[in-house]
Amino acid sequence: MKHTWYFIDSGHASPAFNMALDEVLLNWHSQGDIPPVIRFYGWEPAALSLGYFQKSKGKIDVDAVHQHGFEVVRRPTGGRAVLHDQELTYSVIVSENYESMPASVTEAYRVISQGLLEGFRMLHIKAEFSIPEGKLKQTGSAVCFDQPSWYELIVEGRKAAGSAQTRQKGVILQHGSIPIEVDEVTLFDMFIYPNERVKERARKAFGTKAVAINEVAERKLSYEEVKTAFKRGFERGLNIQLQPYTLTDQQMQEVYQLMETRYLNDEWTYAR
Repeated sequence: MKHTWYFIDSGHASPAFNMALDEVLLNWHSQGDIPPVIRFYGWEPAALSLGYFQKSKGKIDVDAVHQHGFEVVRRPTGGRAVLHDQELTYSVIVSENYESMPASVTEAYRVISQGLLEGFRMLHIKAEFSIPEGKLKQTGSAVCFDQPSWYELIVEGRKAAGSAQTRQKGVILQHGSIPIEVDEVTLFDMFIYPNERVKERARKAFGTKAVAINEVAERKLSYEEVKTAFKRGFERGLNIQLQPYTLTDQQMQEVYQLMETRYLNDEWTYAR
């Protein structure tokens, strides 16, 4: 029998709201208030999200981010910086004790990423899991899509989706970015490099490591088409049924409260 999970399509929202909602969903699930959740969302305005442990000082050009009209937000999950612009973002909130969820972080990535793999298949894009040989080489780059980790999705040898995970209160929160289009020039404006030559070299190398959906799809796809495919992909990949869910006014107030106290707080954003 298929389990029923909630499906929340929260549309395009501010970076602080997006991160607050993911965290609050984790809290509600840990308290038993809601079943597991798949959530899809976009970003308005676009934002550079920093990993929980990532240093911003000397790495991120915050002025350049703001000059582009973007915002900076710090995620509750680890990993490196991601520019969230023309993409579908997903989050999965599920108990560590869920029957098909392995205890190992790496293996949990494999199970959850099966939904992503099926989503790409729905779009007739041949994707596969990355299985790095030996230990991952540390590039020192602050850019997330510079190298794939275990069970991230690669298409034509390039990373097509980046994911990050945290485990708190007995719950797994995994969220990630599925780029539909990528603007490499804008992306590399956000980071501090010793000089323009080094920046240009990094930008050119990036093109061989990362790929967006519309570079490899049979035709140009819209956000709605991508969303529909990945919703079906998660249902198939995780063998679940998704039930649409809308937050109550009271729940929304809780999200806004966390958004104000944490994700709009410069102390949180630039602490490292």
